[in-house]
Amino acid sequence: MRILELKLIDEPGSGHRAIAAFDLQLTDEVRMYGLRLLRMRDGRLLTFAPQSGYRRVATFAAPLAARITQLATDELKAVTANDSINAA
Repeated sequence: MRILELKLIDEPGSGHRAIAAFDLQLTDEVRMYGLRLLRMRDGRLLTFAPQSGYRRVATFAAPLAARITQLATDELKAVTANDSINAA
């Protein structure tokens, strides 16, 4: 499992804020596009699958969701570290 691409975003929601959108290679056979990393009101980071209309196109069991969120968080840290290095 790996992050294919991650882009910083800043989209407020109802009590939370989307901070990144990313594409994920879940397995060699499955890729998912347009996942979002959200910072919740309580400070937690959670991953949400994209929606089609008002429905989510996928959900994840808690252990898998935690692994995906950790991968996205690690990638976010790498991207923001590179930005601060390049800005210096």
